[in-house]
Amino acid sequence: MTEMREAYGEVAEKLLHFVEAKTTDRTGSTMQVPVESYLDPEQWQSEIDLIFKRLPLMLALTIEMPEKGDYKAMSPMGMPVLLTRGSDGKARAFLNVCRHRAMKLVDEGENGGRGNCRAFSCPYHGWTYASDGRLLGITEASTFGDIDKSTLGLTELPCQEVAGMIFAILTPGLPMDVPAFLGGMLDDFAALRLETWYFHKSRPMQGANWKVAYDGYLEGYHFQAAHPETVLPRTPSNRAYYEAFGPHIRLSYPQHRIVELKDLPREEWGERENLNYDFIRMLFPNFAMFLAPEMCQVAQLFPGDAPGRNVTVMNYIFPTAPASEAEREELDRMSDFFFDVVEKEDYLMGMRVQQGLEAQRSGHVTFGRNELGNQYFHKWIAHYLSQGTVPEPLLRAD
Repeated sequence: MTEMREAYGEVAEKLLHFVEAKTTDRTGSTMQVPVESYLDPEQWQSEIDLIFKRLPLMLALTIEMPEKGDYKAMSPMGMPVLLTRGSDGKARAFLNVCRHRAMKLVDEGENGGRGNCRAFSCPYHGWTYASDGRLLGITEASTFGDIDKSTLGLTELPCQEVAGMIFAILTPGLPMDVPAFLGGMLDDFAALRLETWYFHKSRPMQGANWKVAYDGYLEGYHFQAAHPETVLPRTPSNRAYYEAFGPHIRLSYPQHRIVELKDLPREEWGERENLNYDFIRMLFPNFAMFLAPEMCQVAQLFPGDAPGRNVTVMNYIFPTAPASEAEREELDRMSDFFFDVVEKEDYLMGMRVQQGLEAQRSGHVTFGRNELGNQYFHKWIAHYLSQGTVPEPLLRAD
């Protein structure tokens, strides 16, 4: 924790300098990305196959399903997935598919696909499964014929629960090491103690190509033009600092109040997150978290059903559960405010960008030296699409 506070203090020092010098973090040169990168169906499918189906994805927070028997059904990129917490307390992930005739076992339903049960019964023919994936029963087994039930459990996906988050890989049988994948971000997330928060709700939103949407999370260059009444009163535009941990980024923004640090002892600067500066914690390829003392917004971004569309799930968690209906309504109001900012400002802007890309069809979009997070993101995409033949990028390339 001491080392982390020292690191945060160094970030604060850089942010204060950027504000006072009217500059920002930069890399060595501008970068062009082909417009076709956002439109091409073959590249879009490769991104799904080589990135979204091969890397660990944060699919649920521990507090979404804390009790034995809890489950969450979801369909990232149309792929039916069932997360469960077994009688042994372990979180697991499966294809949400009955092994009899491939019926979806559990519907997403109205409550975000969440619930609690002792066993899952297929709605087609009634085969039942335990929360650990074992096939428990076959309807009128005496008429069905001889089969080995031990070979017909749910298809398991690699799954690990780390730092209050449940990760899965959407391809069975792949090796998984989430702590190694998170690298230097692991201690950062562990310190947040997300497993102690209260899960309030989630809401989906539709957007443009997943990279268009993620590009928006990666820079504050747009704050003055796009968020003059919501973000800009708190955070100056085009002032940011980036730290990289493998493909992941901790992005820091100063508040206008960053100058107040000069009145505090230097050793206290690392304790001023949300008071004088803010972090956006981003996990490649699709996770962005904004943490404030009174709430936290977690975005899970997935490619949609076509190259020009994404589905983003916004999750809202709070330090403590509401003690009354009035408090619950206040949490709803706070959640909906943040949701509206993203949907009506960022994602609406992204849809307009998508229209422009589809009208232009050729040429390039250009990322400035001050948009080094975006440059880094696209270089990691190229690395994974090349299946390792393109070297891992550097954040601040010369």
